[in-house]
Amino acid sequence: MADTVPTLETLPRVATAAHLTEVLRRAGVLGNAAVDEVVVDSARLTLLSRIIRLRLSYDSATEGAPQTLILKTAKPGRGESRWVGGQQEVAFYTHVVPQMKSCLVPRCFDAAWDAATKDWHVLLEDLTGTHAIPTVWPLPPTLAQCEHIVDAQARFHAAWWGDPRLGVSVGTLRDAAGRDRMMRELTQHFGRFADALPQERRMLFERLFEAAPRLFERYRARHNLTIVHGDAHVWNCFLPRDGGSDVRLFDWDGWRIGVVATDLAYMMAMHWYPDRRRRIERLLLDRYHATLLAEGVNGYDRQALTDDYRWAVLWLITTPVWQAAYDIPPVVWWNNLERILLAVDDLGCRDLLT
Repeated sequence: MADTVPTLETLPRVATAAHLTEVLRRAGVLGNAAVDEVVVDSARLTLLSRIIRLRLSYDSATEGAPQTLILKTAKPGRGESRWVGGQQEVAFYTHVVPQMKSCLVPRCFDAAWDAATKDWHVLLEDLTGTHAIPTVWPLPPTLAQCEHIVDAQARFHAAWWGDPRLGVSVGTLRDAAGRDRMMRELTQHFGRFADALPQERRMLFERLFEAAPRLFERYRARHNLTIVHGDAHVWNCFLPRDGGSDVRLFDWDGWRIGVVATDLAYMMAMHWYPDRRRRIERLLLDRYHATLLAEGVNGYDRQALTDDYRWAVLWLITTPVWQAAYDIPPVVWWNNLERILLAVDDLGCRDLLT
């Protein structure tokens, strides 16, 4: 969606020439040169943030210094929303990425979140010259594009698979008290959401709420967990324009420790209609699993992935409830609800409730 191009006076301090000079020197890409001018190339709004493209010029010749950068900040006017954005994404780029060996995300030059004001920003490399999102929302990508995406997801998941730092120095593991708080909040939101549902669908949600403590055992067992993206639709991926495999995953404000199939189910079951999903879902799950094994993951067979995928699809019926509560437009959450419920029936996920 379009955005009024902001002036430099209305941008955070990170966009000033002096601060960008400091940031880029710290990153080792500027040498003794300095940023002497910053121009706002463009600005656009997403559902939850503002994306600004900055063009930089320097006071002397530079080699390897970026000509453009992407500044992501809070969306103006979302101060009253229940969703507190930015904190998780800043934590991802400041605590998770520095511990990663592989390059699966855009390079981040600066990131900060202010607990007092809820102001935040991330300053990222601009990949628009070499990469692009696979399609215009809501059109699905080609099979070849999807294969590159699930390969990248598998490589990322494998990098953090069962890592002893999870829940210790990286991320938080939700305990029983956290689960109970989450379920209380979810049921409160569902009370306002349920009016849009026929009785049969309300009963499905109520059965899920009743079964939640048992279903949560999959997570509580703490085995075969990793870092999941949490919002892993295909439009949060940059694919290389040359058709290669250098996929970059972005928009990390929903990351958490979880079950890998959550990202796969969110990508396919939540966003694809049955015909397409039935044709390529199994192919992509096979490919994802093969890539996991190639990346060194052990003790997780193909049946385990199928079981986790069905478990994740069932849990994802709650996502539209959260989206509605966070003021995501109905054109998003209503269509997500319809598709995920079709997947629940298609994959026999109701059987998990008995």
